[in-house]
Amino acid sequence: MVTGKPAILEGDQDSLGLLGFAEKGNDAFHCPGFTMPAKGEARDKAGARGGSGTPTPTSRYVPPTGLFYTDGMTGVAALTLPGAAFEARLREVLRSKVEFIELIGEDLVAAGGKRARPTVTFLAAQALGLGTQDPRWPAVTDLAACVELLHSASLLHDDLIDDADTRRGQQAAFRRFGNVVSVMSGDFMLSRLLTLLAGMPQGAALTRAFGETASLICEGEVLQFQVAAYAEYSLQPYLAVIHGKTAALLELAASAPALLLDAPETQREALVTFGREYGLAFQMQDDLLDLAGDEAALGKPVGGDLREGKATLPVLYLLEGSHGAEVREVLERRAAAPGDVARVRELALTQGAAERTRQEIRRRSHLAVDALAALPPSTARDALAALPRREIGRTR
Repeated sequence: MVTGKPAILEGDQDSLGLLGFAEKGNDAFHCPGFTMPAKGEARDKAGARGGSGTPTPTSRYVPPTGLFYTDGMTGVAALTLPGAAFEARLREVLRSKVEFIELIGEDLVAAGGKRARPTVTFLAAQALGLGTQDPRWPAVTDLAACVELLHSASLLHDDLIDDADTRRGQQAAFRRFGNVVSVMSGDFMLSRLLTLLAGMPQGAALTRAFGETASLICEGEVLQFQVAAYAEYSLQPYLAVIHGKTAALLELAASAPALLLDAPETQREALVTFGREYGLAFQMQDDLLDLAGDEAALGKPVGGDLREGKATLPVLYLLEGSHGAEVREVLERRAAAPGDVARVRELALTQGAAERTRQEIRRRSHLAVDALAALPPSTARDALAALPRREIGRTR
């Protein structure tokens, strides 16, 4: 069992947060408007970058940036997280001759975010023993970029489905440019990642893994609608939905470096398990906070899942108990009656459903940490282990 307790102390990248990165969907489906950007805006933003066209594998070593240090007493151990070099590579990959596509790509880079999934990829590669001076490190950067592109493409599509107003503090792309431009820009990102994968070592295996993950993401999104339509309120569909929507991409982020580096199968499977269990724990915590969290800490109202007819884990536990019929009625009317959300929240807190969910989050988190025992001890392994541990007490 992994028992190390890293002290992640310094770093100026958002990726140091490593929390609060799961997006959630809903059932809205509307045609948005279109806001015309200023002429030449993409070229102005691009500045001296210039150029466009097909991305090419990195041919030279780029010194890593975005170091953070562990061991507060000595500062002797350093890890590399996605930083300026990663952002520059992402910007390069997203270049396009088409201004609207360039604008959406530029917004993706400028908005930043915690880059949680690329961070997992960086840490997994280092936990497998790869150093940033290794000539294969640029391929890890490209692999992390591919993970982020798959994630970002799914968000462009999700925002339209969710009828979202904003993304990372900016106006959602489909509201600004319209449905077609937003969806096709997401498809453009998918084409770019395929081009990158084709030039990598183990390209065929990596392409297959990315394709399978993309399928799971799509299936999870559609299954969510199906579960609500058929009122399939049970554990198995719920796990399938959150695996597709959240855990599958973390599985890929963690295990893709093992494919790239042709690591032993036992280590690849360990990283698959780590990513899956970490992702499930994260989404379960997100779902619990949506019902039983503190609105001031979350910065948004609770009960969003109930209003969308989603039976998350604490609600499923309530359906098993003496108040099951009452909770089912709330789900079926999508918490439309006054007091519905407050009532289900009260039941979750008083009938043990919230605590049972916390126990399951702890169990999944421990499974994720335990899986890492198949990797050699290292600071990177400890940093990976810290991620699911933090889920246990996350409050926003």
